[in-house]
Amino acid sequence: MTTLDSVNKASKPGQPAIAPVESSNDIPVAKRKQTQKKQPKWLKPTLYILGGVGLGAIVVLSSVLLLMQASKTSPTATPSEPENPAEQSSPAESVDTPDVPAVENVLGHLPYEAAPESELQSLSANAQIRLRKAAAQKFNEMSASARASGISLVPLSGFRTVEEQNHLFFGVKAQRNQNASQRAEVSAPPGYSEHHTGYAMDIGDGNVPSVNLSQGFEQTAAFQWLEKNAARYGFELSFPPDNIQGVSYEPWHWRFVGDIQSLETFYRAHNLPTSSTAPDGKAEGSGQ
Repeated sequence: MTTLDSVNKASKPGQPAIAPVESSNDIPVAKRKQTQKKQPKWLKPTLYILGGVGLGAIVVLSSVLLLMQASKTSPTATPSEPENPAEQSSPAESVDTPDVPAVENVLGHLPYEAAPESELQSLSANAQIRLRKAAAQKFNEMSASARASGISLVPLSGFRTVEEQNHLFFGVKAQRNQNASQRAEVSAPPGYSEHHTGYAMDIGDGNVPSVNLSQGFEQTAAFQWLEKNAARYGFELSFPPDNIQGVSYEPWHWRFVGDIQSLETFYRAHNLPTSSTAPDGKAEGSGQ
């Protein structure tokens, strides 16, 4: 008989039977509710950030390794050289600076080519004196206008050949016992005279001939009229006081600059460096 049966039999009549007790092997294990630890709220975003940074580092490192590998396998590149070595310039050479051309001159006088005979024309007032056609025509007009105002403009000299200038420079230099610098103050060496161009001329006052070819000419009515009106006809004074060529002041020496050819012929005088004038500032002679 089992223990359960003996217990039931031992129970008194009229009492409820005692429920059988299960063996220890049948007793269920108490179920316990296990609680999980909650993770901090900041942990999850931090993990995402760290993961992104790590992934980015891997990408960058891979790129660097690929570039290093490519540089090892590719040939070394050499900088291309310009076809023309003259094209290479240093920083100093890259600065734009105006070029001042060196001007050939002898004792302050510029070289001039002789005008062709076909370009020369005699003046109405004196057929022995010739100028280039444009200059001759304008002087004839200017002389007629001055004469209408009672002024007598006398042409004293115009075009000169190199041979004629040779005598005026070296011949007169010897007669006056002058050195080359002294002579150059009042006369140009052959090949360097404005008179060779056919645009330059010496002008005097027919009413006061005694002061012609001297600085006293500036006191005459003829010179004063020229100062006011010569530019209307394309003429200008070649050697004013303190001129940049250092030539003595010559109030009688005028040149025609009334067209582009004559203007280009004389512009070079303005490129000369400033030099001193004659020591005494006086001149007397046959013009430059």
